[in-house]
Amino acid sequence: MAKIFVNGDAQEVVLPLNVSQLIAQNDVAQPEMVAVQVNEQFADHDEWDNIFLNEGDKVDFLYFMGGGAA
Repeated sequence: MAKIFVNGDAQEVVLPLNVSQLIAQNDVAQPEMVAVQVNEQFADHDEWDNIFLNEGDKVDFLYFMGGGAA
């Protein structure tokens, strides 16, 4: 088992693990609407299958919220 941090919370995961697999394991709703950062670097959606995580990595799922003028 390896420890990574997802949105600031520690998670124990089995490596090898790529970003797409992590998203599935975390039941991310609407993954096509989520931006991902790995160690503070944005991960291109087309590369999620090719980005493998390592012990201690920090992953953030960023959800875009719509808004408007009042």
